[in-house]
Amino acid sequence: MQGATSSEWAADADRPATAANLAYARLKALILDNALAPGSQRLESELAAELGLSRTPVREAMVRLEQDGLVTITPRHGMRVTAVTPADMREIYEVLNSLEPAAAELLTRRGLAAKQLAPLADACTAMERALHKEDRHAWAAADEVFHLGLAELCGNRRLAGMIMQVWDQSHRARMFTLHQRPLPERSTAEHRAVLQAVMAGDSESAREMYRLHRRRSGEELIALIERSGVAWL
Repeated sequence: MQGATSSEWAADADRPATAANLAYARLKALILDNALAPGSQRLESELAAELGLSRTPVREAMVRLEQDGLVTITPRHGMRVTAVTPADMREIYEVLNSLEPAAAELLTRRGLAAKQLAPLADACTAMERALHKEDRHAWAAADEVFHLGLAELCGNRRLAGMIMQVWDQSHRARMFTLHQRPLPERSTAEHRAVLQAVMAGDSESAREMYRLHRRRSGEELIALIERSGVAWL
């Protein structure tokens, strides 16, 4: 997916394009795409040289990444990229199971026009086209656009921010299982059904369908990781 989540959603649209924000977006993309592998330790000076920036914005970016749960900072040793275990993924999906259905309900209650919901409709169409072509990476990119777009449109900035942060923490696991799972035909249909409920103004159905979708897909992903035998991602 080449960092569709990290660079597009994490680089806050209302933040000025400062060196610290640039460092944050670039480091986050490297982490989510596994260019900075889980468990790797990098010095602040090394990262600054690689990014062509001074150490101050890199230091600020590292602090934000630690707040996101993506790295751990150790004095005089720079940052260590946080590994994600199967147990971590269970916790992450328990959080998403609570937050995302609430966002779907809030969005439905806003009663947005079809034009305002177009990003979600476009994402569903992109998923369906990618599925037809068996292009899993294109499907995953559209899937992220749908989930994060729904959070963004729900009208609660704090809830949206929490969802985006936890979603980023699950990125590597989703990419790890992308080619292990069956073609996501069921998931694609579930996204379309949620959107239809939202457009119909049926907040209860939107919330319940989203909850069932999130629980099923989370259980599928965690089962694949556990069967693989990997200790961490």
